[in-house]
Amino acid sequence: MLAVATMNEKELARRRIATAADSLIELSRRIHARPELGFEEVLASGWVARELERAGFAVELGVCELPTAFVARAGSGPLELAICAEYDALPEIGHACGHNLIAAIALGAALGLRELVDDLGITLSIIGTPAEEFGNGKAVLLERGAFDGVDAALIVHPAPVDVVEPPLLAFAQFDVEYSARGSDGAAGPEPGIDPAAALTIAQVAIGLLRPRFEATDRVHGILTHAGANPERVVERARGTYMVRAKNLSDLGVLETRVRRCFEAGALAAEARLRIREPHEPYAEMRHDHDLASIYRRNAEAVGRQFPDLGRFLERGTGSTDMGNVSQVLPAIHPAIGIDSLPAANHQPEFTAHCVSPAADRAILDGAAALAGTVIDIGRDEALRARLLAREGVRS
Repeated sequence: MLAVATMNEKELARRRIATAADSLIELSRRIHARPELGFEEVLASGWVARELERAGFAVELGVCELPTAFVARAGSGPLELAICAEYDALPEIGHACGHNLIAAIALGAALGLRELVDDLGITLSIIGTPAEEFGNGKAVLLERGAFDGVDAALIVHPAPVDVVEPPLLAFAQFDVEYSARGSDGAAGPEPGIDPAAALTIAQVAIGLLRPRFEATDRVHGILTHAGANPERVVERARGTYMVRAKNLSDLGVLETRVRRCFEAGALAAEARLRIREPHEPYAEMRHDHDLASIYRRNAEAVGRQFPDLGRFLERGTGSTDMGNVSQVLPAIHPAIGIDSLPAANHQPEFTAHCVSPAADRAILDGAAALAGTVIDIGRDEALRARLLAREGVRS
């Protein structure tokens, strides 16, 4: 049963977040102005960790042998709740997924909750998670023990509009390299075998395969190397490809089909093929419905609205390494809107929206909604019992 005192606690948390508003927005904009790629977020992780330490959290830097990961804890209650902070950017287009906002929201929620954790009977952990974009940093942290003992994990992610349970797909990335015997394209092309031809054959095969795709299947990629001299048949051609599906099981089926397309290219062009996966697959996001409902109630209490997006929501789906966490412990990954349409995540135009007045407002609303969610979880005896009884990643 939810305690009556919750409303006063929420008002206190909101006031503390409002008091820190200028510094939270300034942090978001500072991270946005200095984008850092995955596992290289030295500045951003340090800035967030320092603010948490100043707020009275016990901070451990470089956890799990990842220099830009950290864990900050406050409280000693039996129920451990984690808020994840992300701060990595995308190549070339910077913070086009708004991780500067995620970091500021996590910090804001932490500031709002700091003096309440003991009364709530919780341990609050802020986990700094590098390389969400192209490194599956949370899976690494999960495997190495950063989430051991955590009973539930929360994060709020910017998007064009608010969504309680966005459908987020399983995802695999792999690097493809064809190698063969090169030659001069003008004077003597006959002895050469063109590895770029193998890559072209593979891409045509993938295109012909698309009618068999499920509605949630995605295959996309780029050619990263095919030589620098148009007169020469090069020795190597490389590409990076991404495959997405509704869940890990469907992903395995689709990835096998796509790999066969690359094998067909090698066979037809008589080139050698090497495929490497730079990180383990991202799992689909499994939202905990009870936690998601609590978040929605708290988000609506600070003025957020959740439009009915219908089929548009399915078309706009992406992936996250929070999915790997959600396979092991209860988790949520709601989206908070920054009024960016028609721009959406991973578009250059979205980068500018991540330092807009709507984005600044999302920092404060997201922090307040997260803080309220943690308070409600701490005060809900039945939910506490369920989380504490869970068998999973507990030390």
